[in-house]
Amino acid sequence: MVKKQSSASKDKIGPDGAAMTPEAFRAWRKGLGLKQKDAADRLGLKKRMIQYYEKGDRDGKKVEIPKAIRLACYAVARGVDDFDGADAAMVKAPPASDAAGSAHDGRSKAAAARHSTPGPRAGQGQ
Repeated sequence: MVKKQSSASKDKIGPDGAAMTPEAFRAWRKGLGLKQKDAADRLGLKKRMIQYYEKGDRDGKKVEIPKAIRLACYAVARGVDDFDGADAAMVKAPPASDAAGSAHDGRSKAAAARHSTPGPRAGQGQ
């Protein structure tokens, strides 16, 4: 997981380590030019939840912004309005390349080396 923190976003980390403060949530919304109702619609929430997140409490109890909402804020800020999961299958790690340039059969270099090394394995005797 990539977690970049620019100097501008460091002030958005709360003193208790929470990833998004009520102030940062409000700044996100206002930065996109969204009214509370618009933000609620984009995030799939009720307007009242937006108000709770921006206030930071509900009936005197602390309200934390869930990770799913923080990630949704990120997606909305990047222009993503919905996700059907179809692109998820296309997101794969690139195949590992080895220095020898041998064929890629899906095994790691270490696994390939273990299978190509002749002789008995440890614990198997002779």
